[in-house]
Amino acid sequence: MKLRQLHYVQEISKRGLSVTAAADALFTSQPGVSKQVRLLEDELGVDIFVRNGKHISEITPAGKRILEYTARLLLEADNIRNIAAEFRTADRGDLSVATTHTQARYALPPVISGFRQAWSQVALHLHQGSPPQIAKMAVEGTADFAIATEALEHFDELVMLPCYHWNRSILVPPTHALALRYRAQPQELTLEAIAEHPVITYTFGFTGRSKLDQAFAAQGLKPDVVLTAVDADVIKTYVRLGLGIGIVASMSHDETLDADLVSLPVDHLFEPSTTHIGFRQGMFLRGYMFDFIQRFAPHLTRELVEAVAAVPDAETRRRLVQERIPKLQQR
Repeated sequence: MKLRQLHYVQEISKRGLSVTAAADALFTSQPGVSKQVRLLEDELGVDIFVRNGKHISEITPAGKRILEYTARLLLEADNIRNIAAEFRTADRGDLSVATTHTQARYALPPVISGFRQAWSQVALHLHQGSPPQIAKMAVEGTADFAIATEALEHFDELVMLPCYHWNRSILVPPTHALALRYRAQPQELTLEAIAEHPVITYTFGFTGRSKLDQAFAAQGLKPDVVLTAVDADVIKTYVRLGLGIGIVASMSHDETLDADLVSLPVDHLFEPSTTHIGFRQGMFLRGYMFDFIQRFAPHLTRELVEAVAAVPDAETRRRLVQERIPKLQQR
């Protein structure tokens, strides 16, 4: 049994049971992958895959169990390489981060800038996607860290640590009725007043959208959402065109770049959302990885991260986090 063979088996399962796609991802030949998988099956004395002619149609029951242990074994192989690299060249390596547009565009730039100055020999790779895609990348090892707010039910296989709370603002042109009303009588806006206008906001499943929908539904209101996007900059573009009012993460309003838009506070209308950072259970974290985590969320010290990561059960980890991190910063 060779690690390469196990890697081939795992890649086939990740690529929709396509040997060709697995071979392409591994930069090798399809016949070579097929041969090595057959050799592994012959050595084990069981089939890992069910074949229909030349194509793989499903994973056998034995194959499913084998793949569970394959994932653990390959993770430990990666850990051994990372441990060796940490002692050999502690200041060099790679760091892959999967996140959403809002985090990549507004929360991460100062973190990455400081990190690059401190770790100039570490190559950073930034992947953007939806929360389920982000979770999948981290679980499969395509990314070291996942940073997300929504759909945390997809992240149970990861060690998830809360980083900060954030809330929303309304963005409108200075001459918009809501802006004029707010300036004339500075008072808290209501959901009823907001629901009178067409709304442009995030696509469901991105950047705390579920909290927004829940707030309106609790008041028996259904806002007229005329356009959605995953990107706050796109939302701002269509607000400028007069298509509606924008409801975005407050962090996405830049007083200089967005001087033509007014930001109206609505923290009192919506529950704050929480951004988390996560990584695979059992993954060896190198020194620069701990540093990245703490730059993103200063309260996540190495001691705390190691204590939470050492707990194998997801529910127990959540309880420990609640005990150790009673209050988060609001951004």
